[in-house]
Amino acid sequence: MVAQLLGLAFLFLQCTCTEATSTTYVKINHNWEVVYQDTSVYGVVGKAVILECGATLPDMYIWSFTKPGTEAIKAVVYNLGKGTRIQKLAETLGKITIISNSAAVSIENLPVAAHGLFTCQAFYDIELEPKVYYYYVHLTVRIPITRPFLLMSDASPVEGSTMWMRCNLENGTGPIQYVWQHETRGGNITTFAHSNTSVINVTNVNRNHSGWYRCVASNAVNSESSNRLLLETIFGPDIPQIDVSPYTITERGYSAVERETVSLLCQAQSNPASQYVWFHNNSQVYAGPHYTITKIFRMHTGDYACLAQNTYLNTRSKKSISLTVYYPPDGSPSCSVEPTLNHTSLRLLCSWSGGFPSPNLHWTGDLHRVAQNESDTGQQSYPLTNTAILLRSEDLNSNNSLFTCVGSHIALKQSLECSTRSYIPPAEPVCFAYITNNRKYLLLSCSWDGGTPKALVWWEGPGGQGNGGEENSNILILRYGTAQGGIPYTCHARHPLLAQTKTCRLTLEAPVLLTQRKVVSVYEGSDVQLTCNLRANYLPVSEITWFNNQGVDVRDTSKYRLQRTSAWANLTVRDTHENQDSGEYRCSTSNAVGGTEINVTLVVKRHPMPPNVTLVKVEYNGRQRNEVELEWLVESEEESGWTGFILEHRWMSEQPGRRGGSNDSKEETKSKIGPLVWYQNIIQDPEVRRQTVGRLTPTETYQFRITPVNHRTVGHPSSAKSPAEPSSNVLPAVIGAAFGGMLLAAFLTLLLLIFIIRNRNNNPRLHDLLFGLHHSQSRENINFPEDEVVAGSEGGIEEIGGSASSGPTMALPRASSPLTTTPVPPPGDDNEPVNVTITVQAIGS
Repeated sequence: MVAQLLGLAFLFLQCTCTEATSTTYVKINHNWEVVYQDTSVYGVVGKAVILECGATLPDMYIWSFTKPGTEAIKAVVYNLGKGTRIQKLAETLGKITIISNSAAVSIENLPVAAHGLFTCQAFYDIELEPKVYYYYVHLTVRIPITRPFLLMSDASPVEGSTMWMRCNLENGTGPIQYVWQHETRGGNITTFAHSNTSVINVTNVNRNHSGWYRCVASNAVNSESSNRLLLETIFGPDIPQIDVSPYTITERGYSAVERETVSLLCQAQSNPASQYVWFHNNSQVYAGPHYTITKIFRMHTGDYACLAQNTYLNTRSKKSISLTVYYPPDGSPSCSVEPTLNHTSLRLLCSWSGGFPSPNLHWTGDLHRVAQNESDTGQQSYPLTNTAILLRSEDLNSNNSLFTCVGSHIALKQSLECSTRSYIPPAEPVCFAYITNNRKYLLLSCSWDGGTPKALVWWEGPGGQGNGGEENSNILILRYGTAQGGIPYTCHARHPLLAQTKTCRLTLEAPVLLTQRKVVSVYEGSDVQLTCNLRANYLPVSEITWFNNQGVDVRDTSKYRLQRTSAWANLTVRDTHENQDSGEYRCSTSNAVGGTEINVTLVVKRHPMPPNVTLVKVEYNGRQRNEVELEWLVESEEESGWTGFILEHRWMSEQPGRRGGSNDSKEETKSKIGPLVWYQNIIQDPEVRRQTVGRLTPTETYQFRITPVNHRTVGHPSSAKSPAEPSSNVLPAVIGAAFGGMLLAAFLTLLLLIFIIRNRNNNPRLHDLLFGLHHSQSRENINFPEDEVVAGSEGGIEEIGGSASSGPTMALPRASSPLTTTPVPPPGDDNEPVNVTITVQAIGS
């Protein structure tokens, strides 16, 4: 029966129905009970949906899918009692899984392709009275509304025109409802229109329609709002309105007071915003709505007109006003003090231009005392109301005087004043000399900074050299080399507040160089510093130059290092060498008066030879022969003239049977293997007298030697020595014990052989196994990889048990003593191990 049900199920999948969504009949056995159920399920694209197949888990089930508009029924997933099997079609319908303990299907990430009819064939009680259920699940896949975007036929319509707005959607399942919202510039949001279509028309647009618009689209799945879109209604401009601040009205219009800040504001309703242009007496003076005159003057009197323009509509409107300005003189009085009569007197100046009528000016301050003194002495007094007053130096006994000019005007509520001060420079005149870069001229500079007014400065030199006076500073230019040494150049400085002049002097001298040592001696390899400095601070200053032992101007390099100031220069010679750096070094300098140089001799000496060294002990420290202890003595240790040692070793490879034949001479062997190489180990402590060398090859023979080192001077190496074997008292005992054991083993072996021969009839197999035929021989090849000495070089094969003609013999290789084991050749040797054949011949009874 199960087989029949399975056949029926697959027959259903293969049959073609006239209408998949309304199939209510399937031809089956009339004894079976068939139940049909129809349900509708709604899903959303990208979400999950569950399709039910009965309330309990059937024994077998088959899910199939029918695409709308087609008649084909295709399997999606089934379970015939042996587990769930998902078909390839399921990949196009989303991520399909079977819910545990049921036949329900879960579809995740639902695609649009899943829209259609899903049929579940469920089989229950198939072993008893089978029941068959057909569940028709009509899945409707709804598409969410994507975010709409708003379009306007005209985002800037002219007031009174008509425009439309469209709410565009890329996707979404209908029916869709549209709502348009309007947001004013103040942030108030209202509903502008409702519609089931995506387009609305707006007629007779006015300025109140300006603002932000958005559309909201909704369906059964979701609701989405579009981005905001700005609608700007174009209109205007209206007639401007002009506001004046401060607000004062006269018969002719508006008025302002001199030096006030006057603000003119023009406003006209317009979109886009009006462009404003201001005119003063028909001349354009400003562009913008807010025209501000920060300090208004008489020239600002006249007619002011504001022109408002809408550049988009090319429309304009205009309004004019009249403005009158009343003014005092500009600014405030201006005061100054200046020298006169060759800096022997002061002149006070006060001015205040403009205004009507002219302002009144008068001086106050220390001037009253001066005028009073002149009146008392019967001398002519200076009128204090003059704008220019002359004061002599002898009348000014104060080095810091304040003079004030007071100005008044009928248009001002209070008087204005200005002040000026006269004072002597606080410091003394300063003189110095310097040379131009091209060394063509010597410049003598003199300055007396500060003070009011500025002082008069001039030079006087020997031979009538000098120039005219200048304020504050003065420079005397001399050709390089023409300056006179030892005779002062004098700078004179005069100020109107002083009856006497001030001076400063420069005396020029040729430089003199000094050095700490004229002969400097150092050992080779060290750094040395050569010094050079000026005896005094000379004028003018010139740079100090060093020349090396080759007469070349020294610069900073890896060999030389320069440290210099204006008064000294030090030269450091690095890593000195006897031949390269010894010699005369020259330090030179000059100025506009003369030059000089000084020589410093550098002597670079080699370090003394270190004392001789003798190896007194070279011995292996054990039977393993992999470590050697060395000990040495130093001659004349009290001198301590060395800095360390070089410990050297080499392999001795000239032994017979190793690299060359036994009859080769030492020179022939060296020619075959090349020169022997010494390997070095540096010992930097001169107090060391012992050293252990490890990690040696036990089978190799070495030579050792030691050489003293003193900085760059290498002494004579000691005589080369090979390591000696360690002394031991147990060697004879070991050899005796070994020999006794060999005798005992030979005796026992002989007894065993006699027993086997005498009982060969009782044990023929053992006899034949050992001896074989009467004339058979047993041979064995033994390799000794640690011994490369061929048998011929050892004197051949030693015969044991008699001569070659007296009977059978047993030949054995000569065993090497543990103390004289032939060393393994160094790495890279191509010698092969020696094959030795041991022949044992049986002796019959």
